[in-house]
Amino acid sequence: MNRIKIILRDKSFLRKTFAITIPIVLQNLLNNLVNLVDTLMIGRLGDTSIAAVGLANKLFFVFALLMFGVSSGSSVLSAQYFGKRELMNIKRVLRISLYIGVGGSLLFAIPGLFAPDFVMSIFTPLEGTISEGAKYLVIIVFSYPLTAITMIYTSVLRSMNYVKLPVLITSIAILVNVFLNYGLIFGNMGFPELGVAGAALATLIARVVECGLLLIIVYSHKAGDGKLGDFVHLKYDKLKEKGQAFINKAFLKRFLNTAAPVIANEFMWGLGVTMYSLVYGRMGNAATAAITITNTVEQVALVFFFGICHAAAVLLGNELGSDELEKAEEHAKNYMAMMFILSLVGAIIVFLIRNPVANMFDVSEEVLRYVKLCITVFAIYMPIRMLNALLIVAILRSGGDTKATLFMDITSVWLIGIPMAVLGGLILQLPIYIVYAMILIEELYKLILSYIRYKKKIWLRNIVA
Repeated sequence: MNRIKIILRDKSFLRKTFAITIPIVLQNLLNNLVNLVDTLMIGRLGDTSIAAVGLANKLFFVFALLMFGVSSGSSVLSAQYFGKRELMNIKRVLRISLYIGVGGSLLFAIPGLFAPDFVMSIFTPLEGTISEGAKYLVIIVFSYPLTAITMIYTSVLRSMNYVKLPVLITSIAILVNVFLNYGLIFGNMGFPELGVAGAALATLIARVVECGLLLIIVYSHKAGDGKLGDFVHLKYDKLKEKGQAFINKAFLKRFLNTAAPVIANEFMWGLGVTMYSLVYGRMGNAATAAITITNTVEQVALVFFFGICHAAAVLLGNELGSDELEKAEEHAKNYMAMMFILSLVGAIIVFLIRNPVANMFDVSEEVLRYVKLCITVFAIYMPIRMLNALLIVAILRSGGDTKATLFMDITSVWLIGIPMAVLGGLILQLPIYIVYAMILIEELYKLILSYIRYKKKIWLRNIVA
């Protein structure tokens, strides 16, 4: 209770937190609501279609986690550099991140484009599901490089406290996506009826709009305006005069020491979570459809809490970069108390509305029953998952303690989550909701390790000094 009073008295902390949280939550909520609408629309095509799209998007899921690693790693440094007001170094971080992100996107897009059936066969042995998923995959992979550019620019802008611009652009892209989904999936408004291929085409066009608008608006700011223009139009001439390279070995080493563990963390964690999909895909279309719907509901339910995590990462990074270590430690305690209380309330709400939410989906009775039970499992684990997200993604990473978070995430998935999935789903052949509950035991393990690491205060440091 004492911590709650401290939080409520710290008006500056609350104002800064929600100034960043609310726009991020709004943007992510819009994105996830579109995913929800997509799932509802595709669900009308049948269990096979919804399972196919869910599995096809597992390739994007791993790619998106790689990008989350790149953008998270870059935001750790750019947030601290912004705390020191070193704009040139932020530009360096942006440049390196774009090289890695766009290059990585091509590694995922090429197999999806030239061997979509093979990629789908990794996730499921069902011919109908493979065929439907391949139609979706061969189109959606063209959006991967655009997504890479958008995610990197957005993360750097957020680290500099520019959070409203991405919301505006995402809102426009979402309207385009929903409109084209309605037309291209079912053949409405004179559009051809393309089914799952229409959903992919609608998403691709929306990504083109999103990326294009972001770059146009960012680079239309004038230099010397004291705001964004001073960053985007910053020249390298003085460096060239001194014979210095824009990206030298020392800077690249600093970037890799901080960002490489985060990139490896998200990629290996994502690869591990994809192994769950290999199990789900072999448990039948009903199990796959149920977990696809559950994941969509989860994303909407967690959007506010991930917004708090992003705000915490930015504010703590800014404070650590400006050597305000005591303030950063106090604010980290505030975030932990806030996250636990709010996620507990959120879990109760999710549990209470699980039935009406599940009934929104036009699926078979078997899938509907599985969805309700999976959402119940999700609600039970929700506070633990959100504390983990705050500790790992925001607090520990903000101080560059990225190797420790790499160890926690990888060992939890590969040593606990995957063995549980195989044991429950393939060996014991248990129902999907029980397998899901077994997998989430990894969150308990991770919470213990992350809290012990937090208490050691290794993260409490300025890494750009």
